[in-house]
Amino acid sequence: MSWQQAPVAPPSQVPGHLAEPTAYDPGYQPQGGGHTSRRALRGWLLTGLIIAGFTIAALALAAYFQASIGLMTALLALLLAALPLGVVVPTFLWLDRFEAEPTKYLVFAFLWGALVASVLAALFNTGAMLVIQSASDPTSAMATTAVVVAPIVEETLKGLLVLIVWRLRRREFDGLIDGLVYAGITAAGFAFTENIQYLGQGYAAGGGEVLAATFVGRGIMSPFAHPMFTCLTGIGIGIAATARSTGVRIVAPITGWVLAMLAHGLWNLSAVTGGAGLLVGYFLVGVPVFCAFVGLVIWARRREGRLIGRHLSPYADAGWLSPSEVIMLSSMGHRREARVWAKTNAGSTGLKAMRQFQDAASELGLLRQRMYHQAADAHALTAERKLLDELTVARRTFIGSGR
Repeated sequence: MSWQQAPVAPPSQVPGHLAEPTAYDPGYQPQGGGHTSRRALRGWLLTGLIIAGFTIAALALAAYFQASIGLMTALLALLLAALPLGVVVPTFLWLDRFEAEPTKYLVFAFLWGALVASVLAALFNTGAMLVIQSASDPTSAMATTAVVVAPIVEETLKGLLVLIVWRLRRREFDGLIDGLVYAGITAAGFAFTENIQYLGQGYAAGGGEVLAATFVGRGIMSPFAHPMFTCLTGIGIGIAATARSTGVRIVAPITGWVLAMLAHGLWNLSAVTGGAGLLVGYFLVGVPVFCAFVGLVIWARRREGRLIGRHLSPYADAGWLSPSEVIMLSSMGHRREARVWAKTNAGSTGLKAMRQFQDAASELGLLRQRMYHQAADAHALTAERKLLDELTVARRTFIGSGR
């Protein structure tokens, strides 16, 4: 099957923009802000603070690994800990294909998990273990910390990043998929640093044999453990992002966060019991939950395609899109066919324009979804007009360049 560009009625020939609640004005030009330099200064200051914070956290981790397992062991552990990322991170990028999140936000999420959340979790977990140990014994303190304290601390710190993105960057947070993606990438970063610690400690304690066993257990059998836990928080925040009810916006994130802590605690409990408990926890809990997670990921991606198509339909009714374009934009397979068509028709310029067209349309459809659920911010109408302009310009490029 090959995709062909269908004719689109010029918007001026249809009775206005029927995709309520706004009417598109082709003559609209956004007004420039009067405080651009001040906003730019705040942006630079924020960037500097973020870089400084990540640097301090990285140096703290480097010092800890140097003191606890040594430089060479840490480097070996780092290389092995990076291997599962080759599966985990692409999984969430695949999930994010319809409306890809900005790379800088995904990098920030990964570094938050790998650096900030890891350092703070180590401090809180260690402090709590010392307090518990003062009232009990070292073995009980370690078990209590692993089963009770660590899930609360770690899921709070990882989930906090998803909450921050939702609250501060609402225009980039469209719902369930984004909740899953930011949660998964953050947790992947956290697991990466944690794996360096456990792999290094295993090698230092028992050499290559213990190192290999640790890698199999953490890198092969359970690389998605941390992402699965944190994705429960991400689901809750994703539901809240498109909810009309204030109650749902409050209850959904809290429910997801509590479930993430419970799942994490049960997983750690099976590890603490060891032996038969570990096997039971893995095969009766871990494997079924992972299968459910895979099913959720596949369903969520297909659902996003359907949502984009549904919320782009009013723009087709108004003449901004053709019906065939809406069908194309609802399917990843049809999108690939359209990119091939654009490249054949208009070369590399047409291919680039088609990608821009698809990205803008995805963003427009998800923006319309937020507007429909009354979850869009005050800049939604401006963003809608801008995206419609981008669609028009991109279409002219991949059609006109081939003439």
